[in-house]
Amino acid sequence: MNGHNIGYIRVSSGSQNSERQLSDIELNATFTDKASGKNTDRPELTKCLTHLRSGDKLHVHSIDRLARNLKDLQEIVDTLKSKGVSVHFHKENLIFEASTSSPMQDLMFQMLGAFAQFERTLIKERQREGIAAAQARGQKLGAPSKLSLAQVNEIKSLAECIGADKSKIAKQFGISRPTLYKILAAA
Repeated sequence: MNGHNIGYIRVSSGSQNSERQLSDIELNATFTDKASGKNTDRPELTKCLTHLRSGDKLHVHSIDRLARNLKDLQEIVDTLKSKGVSVHFHKENLIFEASTSSPMQDLMFQMLGAFAQFERTLIKERQREGIAAAQARGQKLGAPSKLSLAQVNEIKSLAECIGADKSKIAKQFGISRPTLYKILAAA
């Protein structure tokens, strides 16, 4: 019995183009996530892993598209191989057959996975440095407040009333309860 060719595609954000990934591979089904690869909590990855059956081949553009964490990467590939699913990383030209194992291929896989994890760590470090530099310059981070100063003062006044319903106040101003509590904590 021949299995199906299944594709998994991931881009980090909705503005990135996923068309170049696996465009020349004939696939029976494709699962595409627009999410960070920092962990495996991605809806389409979950669907893809559930969809795969013994004899199928999972096609992934490159190792870092499947996972940016060596542990997660190893777990996914090992789990798929144990289910009888082969995994093909096209950019690295690595194929992990369910029935065979190659020490040299396993070494290459470990090294490339470690590089993907290292790259993710560098990205996070640069992000932290950028945030620290922006804060040092006095820049405010995050989305701008949806509420005017007058609205914030009104919220504080309403909340001070004995028995004031915080849920009603949040609903009245179109904000969540956690946002309401942040406003009150800043008082």
